[in-house]
Amino acid sequence: MSDDKEKRIDPVATAILDQLAAAGLDKSLSPMDVAKAYAETRRKPSDTPELWRRYLMAVKQQSLALARAGKIEITRKGEPVDLSDFKGVVRLRLPREA
Repeated sequence: MSDDKEKRIDPVATAILDQLAAAGLDKSLSPMDVAKAYAETRRKPSDTPELWRRYLMAVKQQSLALARAGKIEITRKGEPVDLSDFKGVVRLRLPREA
């Protein structure tokens, strides 16, 4: 049973990876843009235009988990951040080849 749980990927994490793959290696996205796009996939007719705000924290949390796993990079001013200590405006991108 634990094997099944480990194989399941959070839908927000999948959305982050899918959006970054669609953007390409030379592009980055803001967590807000990712949250807005993900919210549109979940939107119901009764939802407010600010629905994306509900998903922003999940995007940030999943981004950090993906960055720690080496699947994405979190950057500030174009440079990867220290994952244990960062704040401010950040962007997400696929890892750059060394």
